[in-house]
Amino acid sequence: MTEKEKMLNGESYFAYDPELMQDHHRAKELCQQYNQIKVSDIQEKSRLLKELFQADYAAHIEANFFCDYGYNIKLGKNFYANHNLIILDGAPVIIGDNVMIAPNVGIYTTGHPIDVAQRIAGIAFSHAITIGNNVWIGGGVNICPGVTIGDNCVIGAGALVTQDIPDNSIAVGNPCRVIKSINQPSPE
Repeated sequence: MTEKEKMLNGESYFAYDPELMQDHHRAKELCQQYNQIKVSDIQEKSRLLKELFQADYAAHIEANFFCDYGYNIKLGKNFYANHNLIILDGAPVIIGDNVMIAPNVGIYTTGHPIDVAQRIAGIAFSHAITIGNNVWIGGGVNICPGVTIGDNCVIGAGALVTQDIPDNSIAVGNPCRVIKSINQPSPE
């Protein structure tokens, strides 16, 4: 099994594998180009996002935007992200429809072992993150590997999301916790 296959299967992998580094450099170069495009050049922004994500997404992402690979990011309809979104997408990041992300948000599928020797050796792990439909993520939120945020949630500014958040919740804090249920149906 290749290191890329291990990464995509949620197993520990060597992060500096040549194939992964090539994919990583490709994504970093595309992000750099994206972040330098004039705000008014919507067609070029759209073209670069399609190339980066290797899919046909109509998304609005403000510069600066950074990701590790791009091809593991799946966006729903009507996606908006404000400035300084970082997505470490060693595993799939699946984002539903009508999601709004405030500035300075980090979505991190990738982490490193507690064992010092493994960290020094370049071992990493990645676990998928899923964000449901109709979610608003406040400024400065960090979402950790393996988390699922349900539909119709609001994640308050500055939250550190380390565990799953159920549908129809308002969640805040460090660590993030549900403080209120939202009792309203989703828009059709």
